[in-house]
Amino acid sequence: MNLEPLATFHVELDPILDLGDSQWGRRRVINIVGGSFEGPRLSGAVLPGGADWQVVHPDGMASIDTRYTLRTHDGAHLYISTTGVRHGSREVLDRLARGEPVDPAEYYFRLFCRFETGDDRYLWLNRTLAVASGARTADAVRYDAYTLT
Repeated sequence: MNLEPLATFHVELDPILDLGDSQWGRRRVINIVGGSFEGPRLSGAVLPGGADWQVVHPDGMASIDTRYTLRTHDGAHLYISTTGVRHGSREVLDRLARGEPVDPAEYYFRLFCRFETGDDRYLWLNRTLAVASGARTADAVRYDAYTLT
């Protein structure tokens, strides 16, 4: 098994909607407002709509659950879903929560990516699994995705 670069994603976000504590943890919804992606076989725009339906656990770890739509440079529409985790020391997570710049090497942010489309040019994505390493800024997420070959 090898990792092949797929694309770098820049996903722009609305401010966090905090729904409060539930039996699963602190539920937050972070709406996606746009962005872009660029890679050797995949590039285009992140469309507004979709969100991260995130749960923050008592130890500060965030369970990531996103679903949104991409439009490729040549007009195809792709559905993407990501699941993953983000965790780090309490001090680092507090800095992230305040929107401060934090070196991604100071925390763990990893994703599993699945794609879906009916566009013939991108059917290969339906059969492709990807993993990603992410970074959070005050108003966006950036992640580098790699296909598992």
